[in-house]
Amino acid sequence: MGRLGAGMVTVLTSIRETIFRDWGRRAQETTVARHILRRYHLRRGKPAWKAVAEKGLLDQRPGAGTKVLIGTSSGGYLAGMTLDSALAAALRLRGAAVHVLLCDSDVPACLECTVVTVGGADHLLDHGPRLVLCPGCFETGRSAFEQIGVVVHRFGDYLTDDDRLEAAKVAASVPLDELGTYRPEGLPIGEHALAGALRFFARATLENEPRGADVNRKFLEAALLTAMVTERLLAAEGFDRVVAHHGIYVPQGIIASVARATGVDVVTWNPAYRSQCFMFSHDDTYHHTLLSEPTSSWDDIAWTPALSELTETYLASRSSGSNDWISFHERPLSDIEMIAEEVGFSLDRPIIGMLTNVMWDAQLHYPANVFQDMREWCMATIRHFAGRPDLQLLLRVHPAEIRGWMKSRQPIAEEIASEFPQLPPNVFIIPPESRVSTYTAMDACDAVLIYGTKTGVELAAAGIPVIVAGEAWIRNKGVSIDISSPSEYFSVLDALPIGARLEPHMRERAMKYAFHFFFRRMIPLEFTEAAKSHSPYRLALKSVSELLPGKSPGLDVICDGILSGTPFIFRAEDFIPDPQSHERGRTAEETV
Repeated sequence: MGRLGAGMVTVLTSIRETIFRDWGRRAQETTVARHILRRYHLRRGKPAWKAVAEKGLLDQRPGAGTKVLIGTSSGGYLAGMTLDSALAAALRLRGAAVHVLLCDSDVPACLECTVVTVGGADHLLDHGPRLVLCPGCFETGRSAFEQIGVVVHRFGDYLTDDDRLEAAKVAASVPLDELGTYRPEGLPIGEHALAGALRFFARATLENEPRGADVNRKFLEAALLTAMVTERLLAAEGFDRVVAHHGIYVPQGIIASVARATGVDVVTWNPAYRSQCFMFSHDDTYHHTLLSEPTSSWDDIAWTPALSELTETYLASRSSGSNDWISFHERPLSDIEMIAEEVGFSLDRPIIGMLTNVMWDAQLHYPANVFQDMREWCMATIRHFAGRPDLQLLLRVHPAEIRGWMKSRQPIAEEIASEFPQLPPNVFIIPPESRVSTYTAMDACDAVLIYGTKTGVELAAAGIPVIVAGEAWIRNKGVSIDISSPSEYFSVLDALPIGARLEPHMRERAMKYAFHFFFRRMIPLEFTEAAKSHSPYRLALKSVSELLPGKSPGLDVICDGILSGTPFIFRAEDFIPDPQSHERGRTAEETV
């Protein structure tokens, strides 16, 4: 009977998984389906703190030290709440007084709202996230944080009905052409609201969205409410630090902006590309800080064969993504002759590569950009190459347009087709669904043009000349050709082909930065692992004692940075074994 019972449980579990998997594919069809699927994911994906929080361990630390506010906001955003809760526990174990801010259905739009998750613009405008996303959201976050002894603040505790009316009135009154630049008291409210609206539609512009402006105003209303909550909470509690995942969009970008404006130190974080790694920054989102980070942070690294081997090994794995949280191609096509035949370009004439990024992602203001946006850059570049028949332009569309967490609703290939119904004969496009290895294709190029993709870091490390026209993080590192004006850009294009790879000393410098970027700025947290839930990762803790000081070098770097303001740099070079030691048999990547 016992065996039969166990077998029935297995069968029923399998049936349940099949039902929810199939239902998930059709989750957009009804509000009820989305609601139930949401509850299911939250229940399965939330961290199980009750099982690992050893009785008394957290209680022994009253938290009289640094006062930290973690601005999680969306308790149901598991990718944020999961790590935020681990940070909260770790900071408490170091004596900090930790509070968290959670939304309790008080904003009409948020980070979790997209055309997919809420079912379209009409639903958001009629109901907000309340029917689909809000149920279970606050409770998921509240239960997790309270299990580890964190003080929980609700949005609703700091808002009145008059505040809600005022936010709606202001959002409706801002002129259409000022929605993205609206800055009351200098706060970038409009910038984050517009970024949220673009993310909602998965588009780089709202021009062709019939209800785009209405959705933008809804995010603006949410941003204004978030600012009110944050200002009042900070004034009431007197926090020393604010921690916010992303550091952009609504609500987290607003929380970080208000904290900065009131003189409170801000820390932002995001999952990194390498598995089990995260990126932290002081003061601003990493989208900005990686552009402005001084080269003194890394250019004095004592470069060794071991570090070079580690970096080359990891960069080689990037094609398949075997060491990353996310991979776009399991079996990339890496034969350049087959690629040339499939795409149609010739290996006998100079090729200039061009890499796009996802147009709608992190649409903030970047002072270094010399074009209005990536679309303008693409069109101007293709138009220029139409007059250079001696060169071939090979444009690789980012696979994340269709393979990312949300499919782009403004594909760059469609934008190009609208501008160039007939492509110039020397321009070739590799579509996002293609299995072509980006790295193999770009390795065949004389130089590569980029706008905002991180791939420039990898290409420069491979010795390929990189020309940067946008906010790509390789800018300002002394290894790329950084463009500061349209005229300079076209002058550089006129001088192509370059006809040579980077000089050895320049390539070493690029390798050194790649090591810093992938191994020092991406901080390992070994107690995280990939997950098959609503979050890309989960906590793999057996006991909360694993978060104590000295247990995790990466966590120590993060907590020291939050509590003391030290740089968020993990000195991976200190963990590379001496090649002459008995550990030589272990690879450097396994050690790090």
